[in-house]
Amino acid sequence: MLGKHRKSVFWEYVEAILWAGAIAFITITFVVQAFKIPSGSMLNTLQIGDYLLVNKFIYGLKMPFSDNYLIEGKDPEVGDIIVFRYPGDPSLDYIKRIVGVPGDTLEMRNRQLYRNGVKVEEPYVRIAQPDSYGRDNFMPLTVPPGKYFVMGDNRDESSDSRYWGCVDRTAIRGKAWRIYWSWEGFDNIRWSRIGKAVE
Repeated sequence: MLGKHRKSVFWEYVEAILWAGAIAFITITFVVQAFKIPSGSMLNTLQIGDYLLVNKFIYGLKMPFSDNYLIEGKDPEVGDIIVFRYPGDPSLDYIKRIVGVPGDTLEMRNRQLYRNGVKVEEPYVRIAQPDSYGRDNFMPLTVPPGKYFVMGDNRDESSDSRYWGCVDRTAIRGKAWRIYWSWEGFDNIRWSRIGKAVE
């Protein structure tokens, strides 16, 4: 009798672990996932050491282990901060802000972005250094269907669509939603950032 009780307790633990694993898998695959900000390409909007929850459900449901959509959700919009697979190496995740959606014509003159001929106000952009690479001027270009032009808020330190082109919709993993943790180390936890919406 005692042996049967121990066995049933053991299988209860196994069942609980399996259920927890299944719930975690479903959550990470379809709903939300955690990401850490490792670089300063999105300063000052996102700080190095910010930990984010990314909404994976908003743009649709993807098949597990695939970039194909089971159900497409809303289309990504200008201003959305997205996590996506880097086109140069799909094993890496990047985070940038969408500045152009399919059909938009973009141009940059002297660090000023124009969308469809209209000057874009970008109060979140950080520019600190002189443009020594010619990266902040480009001729008019039209964003192709199914593609998105993305840029980092920290224009001086961002590898983005100015260098390697547009991001495919299927490469988008989700929209940055909320900061759940932020620190520079054990002695510098940024309490004021915890729980802050990403926008």
